[in-house]
Amino acid sequence: MADLFMMCEKVNRDAFSALPDGYYFRNLKPDEFGAWKALQYSGVDEKHHPAYHAILDEYWKNAYEPHRDLFFNKCVFVCDKDDNIVSTGMIWKSYGKFNSLSWFKTIDAHKGRGIGRALVSHIMDKLTDDEYPVFLHTHPDSIQAIKLYSDFGFCLITDKKVGNRNNDLDESMDELKQNMQPKDFANLRMCRAPRYFLDTADSTNESF
Repeated sequence: MADLFMMCEKVNRDAFSALPDGYYFRNLKPDEFGAWKALQYSGVDEKHHPAYHAILDEYWKNAYEPHRDLFFNKCVFVCDKDDNIVSTGMIWKSYGKFNSLSWFKTIDAHKGRGIGRALVSHIMDKLTDDEYPVFLHTHPDSIQAIKLYSDFGFCLITDKKVGNRNNDLDESMDELKQNMQPKDFANLRMCRAPRYFLDTADSTNESF
């Protein structure tokens, strides 16, 4: 799967929105880690679920378990009126060095209602100016998400590698152009990543 990376140096508050009626925010509870994992691979063919389950368990063990209280404090859920979890995301200081918008996911049945935009608004609104830039990792087939991130002020990083991943921006431009609305594609901005971000990514075998 191709990889893309984005950076927001200053959030565009004009993109902010509130949750639609019937939904509310809350934090992840310690006994809900299984629900968080299930949300991450919702919409994925069930035959791949065991592999996703193992990957997320390993990632939790290496990246989050040493900071478990902080993880549960940072991780935000959107729930419907019946307390069903429909979306999640968080800001995490990756490698203790830079803030990343991580694990952003909305289940298919609730997409198109403004929930993702409201969640990103809620998360980004809590950041102070000195907590920027914020980075994220995504894929070129995540067209709606890329448009959303762009609205908030994220630009597409042009550096060829980020840590142990290739940045597939050049190869992805045709796909983005073909699948995005022309005005949304025209609004995409490009940027170089700061040196400290690239150096931090290069210093570990992990991927943010």
